[in-house]
Amino acid sequence: QVRLVESGGGLVQAGGSLRLSCKASGSIFSINHMDWYRQAPGKQREWVATITSGGTTNYADSVKGRFIISRDNAKSTVYLQMSSLKPEDTAVYYCQSRPVGTTWGQGTQVTVSS
Repeated sequence: QVRLVESGGGLVQAGGSLRLSCKASGSIFSINHMDWYRQAPGKQREWVATITSGGTTNYADSVKGRFIISRDNAKSTVYLQMSSLKPEDTAVYYCQSRPVGTTWGQGTQVTVSS
């Protein structure tokens, strides 16, 4: 039902910033929680951040203080503003919805060089 399309990834130097976007189709975006995940080569998919339907946010310890998740319900889009990027942030980043999830999208590649 809901289709998710991630964008905004790229190659940045350590200490740089990047903003990711996740555009969702469908009319129920505003009532769902949204999450960002990431997956590095050879590693498990890791939860990064959550924003609830009411706007409450939560972050993994590894990104707390550096990443900010936000949403624009009028545009059915969730964002991840990343700053002070580190090489360990290199991964493919995905978004997902809760409690009604959908198929994982293509993700967007973030590469942070030393």
